[in-house]
Amino acid sequence: MSAKLTKSLRVNCFGRPGICSCYKLTWTGISESVYLPLSRRLISSLFDLEQIRTKSGAFVSIVGLVIMATLFFHELTYYLSTYTVHQMEVDLKRGETLPININMTFPSLPCDVLSVDAIDMSGKHEVDLDTNIWKLRLSNDGHIIGTEYLSDLVEKERAAHAHDDHKDHHEESDHKIELHSFDKEAENMIKKVKQALANGEGCRVYGVLDVQRVAGNFHISVHGLNIFIAQMIFEGSSHVNVSHIIHDLSFGPKYPGIHNPLDGTLRILRGASGAFKYYIKIVPTEYKYISKEVLPTNQFSVTEYFSPINEFDRKWPAVYFLYDFSPITVTIREERRSFLHFITRLCAVLGGTFALTGMLDRWMYRFIEAVTKPNTSSILR
Repeated sequence: MSAKLTKSLRVNCFGRPGICSCYKLTWTGISESVYLPLSRRLISSLFDLEQIRTKSGAFVSIVGLVIMATLFFHELTYYLSTYTVHQMEVDLKRGETLPININMTFPSLPCDVLSVDAIDMSGKHEVDLDTNIWKLRLSNDGHIIGTEYLSDLVEKERAAHAHDDHKDHHEESDHKIELHSFDKEAENMIKKVKQALANGEGCRVYGVLDVQRVAGNFHISVHGLNIFIAQMIFEGSSHVNVSHIIHDLSFGPKYPGIHNPLDGTLRILRGASGAFKYYIKIVPTEYKYISKEVLPTNQFSVTEYFSPINEFDRKWPAVYFLYDFSPITVTIREERRSFLHFITRLCAVLGGTFALTGMLDRWMYRFIEAVTKPNTSSILR
């Protein structure tokens, strides 16, 4: 009497070989009393083996589907996103204006003493500028306590005089007020500013300054004051604290991915004062969106220099921004990947995942079969 176990069929579950199997028991000359207990144990073992294989195959299939779905959405997002292409060419633009966006805070200077000058490459003040600048009075803890609108930041009465960065800007007003002879308005001005300094007032200057598209500079300082009034207020140029925070400085509208290197710049003076000079190289830029819309703007690079001022120096502290233009313009164009490129990558990742899960399924089936085969043989004995 002998019993023989033969494999009659292998079923593919979830498209994988070796997950479910069906077995047939053939016997000859064996009594029913011997066969029934043996068949019960054998069938129970076969069912347990079938459940283990089905669970492992289902697990591999589910993991494969999750991976394929994740890769599909990743490829779809990659296809729908845009990338940029940079091109350079000679700048041919002429006769345009340059918008300068300013947003700065001077925590140690009241708004009454701050002024802004804009000068072109000829060394003269620009006049009739279309300015839109605001000054915000700040308390000692940074809260806004008042505003002042500057309809024209350029002092037109000095427009005809040459401007030299290395000379004292206050010498032009020597003829207005003689030493120790101040009128009532000047005395009130001195008293008001000294009170603001004692209270720790600061000033925030922000807005847009339109200048001609030529090399030049603009600076924020106390140069708008008469030299004798400034001397009475600060008791020397070395006591003018031009500590500042640059929240935003740009030369045109912003486009996606632009980086303005001076944004967030913090310069706090702890000792002697001095002049901050930022040398800026402006690069004309055109940004072309995927919708064919063109945005003209500017990028820039910057280097910084600080010149300390001693007690006997005749120069007064200021924050200078000296800019020049690059002869090269940069065109940034948004583009999208082709649909054929998307299909090719999609087939590659999905096909690769399918093949990998198939191999993993076969390896798991063979491992389980190798582990459970000795147990089946012991049952037949």
